[in-house]
Amino acid sequence: MALPDRMNAMLLTGHGGPEMLVHRDDVPVPRPAEGEVLIEVSACGINNTDIKVREAAYAVDFDPNSGKQESEAAASISSVSGETTLSFPRIQGADIVGHVVAVGAGVPESRVGERVLVDFSIYHGRDADGRPTMDLANVDYIGHGRDGGFADYVAVPSANAHAIKRDIPDAALATFGCSTLTGEHMLARVDVKVGQYVLVTGAGGGVGSAAVQLVRARGALPVVVTSRDKVGTLEGLGAEVCVARQDFAGPNGAFDGERFVEAVAEAVGGRNRIDAVVDQVGGTMFHSLLRCLKPDGHYITAGTIAGYTPRINLHTVYMAFLNIHGSSQGMPEDFARITGYIEAGQIVPVLGGAYRLSELNRAQEAFQSKSHIGKLVVVPDRKWDAVGKDHSA
Repeated sequence: MALPDRMNAMLLTGHGGPEMLVHRDDVPVPRPAEGEVLIEVSACGINNTDIKVREAAYAVDFDPNSGKQESEAAASISSVSGETTLSFPRIQGADIVGHVVAVGAGVPESRVGERVLVDFSIYHGRDADGRPTMDLANVDYIGHGRDGGFADYVAVPSANAHAIKRDIPDAALATFGCSTLTGEHMLARVDVKVGQYVLVTGAGGGVGSAAVQLVRARGALPVVVTSRDKVGTLEGLGAEVCVARQDFAGPNGAFDGERFVEAVAEAVGGRNRIDAVVDQVGGTMFHSLLRCLKPDGHYITAGTIAGYTPRINLHTVYMAFLNIHGSSQGMPEDFARITGYIEAGQIVPVLGGAYRLSELNRAQEAFQSKSHIGKLVVVPDRKWDAVGKDHSA
């Protein structure tokens, strides 16, 4: 097919507020390099990472005991070496769904026409056999180190574009990706097994709603922390039991850690019966989550919705032999398991709504309100009637 020279895209022009996102209709259409495919984008999921990178809100190096303000340490995502691959203007958007319309050198022409879901991770590392793997000092992602899917077209490595045959609408398929890979890698890192209790926080969001299903796919039992109005939906996704936030709020509505631990214990039939905590919340809940774990239990985090400088009683950690893990992104084999789950129908999309790409600012505002369940996606304006209209938020 003849490709256009120009396309619509949302450009991130610098760090700051929503005004740093500029919708343009004259952006050059990329051409696939060797080993790459060009995708005509149908839909692209929204992630918290998009917003935090725009705001330069990853304060990885912030020391809460330094006497400095958090804003002094804020930055974009960087590798553990302290370097960043982000440059402006950048097209963000990691969770890409679309159709292959062109291929670069070394990629079979037979890939043209495939509908694909993109593994957003850029794997610079290689294992002993030369296969891509997560190198913690050298991992990046599409939409940060290179342009992503908030556009009509995007070029990605062919190995990252996974053909999906299952009959799922494009907008719904775009709910898989970043959040699902993050959740699956978290479960893999703490080796969740059949029959274990896994406590999932932030269960109404993308990672949390994916984790509930992924826990079930492993034969384990998801114990979900959510708001009461979302309980029914999460039970439908496989939650063994739900703990509603209203059940552990104090008299003034603030978090009550003791009531939270009691609520979890009541839900699972006793204290300290949780094998693993999969946390996206952090903040004041952090220490109480640790108190729910059984001895030698595992806590893992990939998000800090409620804050990243929590208070903690270290006696709880060392006297219960607890294991604390951090996690981000995932491995190629994690994504391969996800596509297997999708094709087998073991996990289903949780689409909270769709927006036009030109309305990305409004979509991100809705995303931050946390009133939806699952993922929000944006659809290129030219695809709206065919892909997004039926899922309009």
